[in-house]
Amino acid sequence: MLGDEHKLMSLMEHIGELRKRLLAVGAVLVLGLIGGLAAARPIYEYLTTTDQAKDLALHAFSFWDGIGLYMKFALVTSLVLVIPFGFYQLWAFIKPALEPREQRATLRYVPFALLMLLAGLAFSYFVVFPLAFGFTREVNEQLGLEETYGVVQYFTFMFNIVIPIALLFELPIVIMFLTRLGILNPIRLRRMRRLAYFLLVFIGVLVTPPDVISDLLVIFPLILLYEFSVYLSVSVYRRMERERAERESEPEEN
Repeated sequence: MLGDEHKLMSLMEHIGELRKRLLAVGAVLVLGLIGGLAAARPIYEYLTTTDQAKDLALHAFSFWDGIGLYMKFALVTSLVLVIPFGFYQLWAFIKPALEPREQRATLRYVPFALLMLLAGLAFSYFVVFPLAFGFTREVNEQLGLEETYGVVQYFTFMFNIVIPIALLFELPIVIMFLTRLGILNPIRLRRMRRLAYFLLVFIGVLVTPPDVISDLLVIFPLILLYEFSVYLSVSVYRRMERERAERESEPEEN
């Protein structure tokens, strides 16, 4: 009975700790939304002066379009804060179960979560989005369609391309983190290669225009990203093996 009570108390403590971490992430999300609302106007003004949007007459088809647009910008802006902070909270939650050396090693991944997110945003916005946008306009022109774009539809089209690819750029960090925790290893990742390739190709085809050149320009970097993740996993796994060997040899030296 005492053992069951101790397990129940331990479980409740873990749930309480997880709740505290989730509340912290939620608080940062709210702060990010507030900051995003403040930054929405200058971001909108910049994005509407780019090569893709400067010649478009963007229309509002609903009274709520302006408010919805502010919320979209606020949400995207908050991701830049929430994702690295969420990684930190995840690290803090599992920290008690890690050895001091593992704590230091996994903490190093947190800043890279922000760097990879920014790299993904840059790649998807400056490379993928212009390809998709140019292709769709070319098709409309060939069909003789008069282009009348809603501002919400334009930015929804943009965000549906930019956000998924930006999140995929977190893959190396997630894989390194999970490898360090012993959840993943290079052998398992190699066995998952076919499935991973299929998913990446599916995503690449989904967010790009239906032509081979555009598909390859997106799919090839995504596959390289996965292979880079496998390489990083190998590096982390070998380092863990060396550390384990050093710990096992210490008693013999004494």
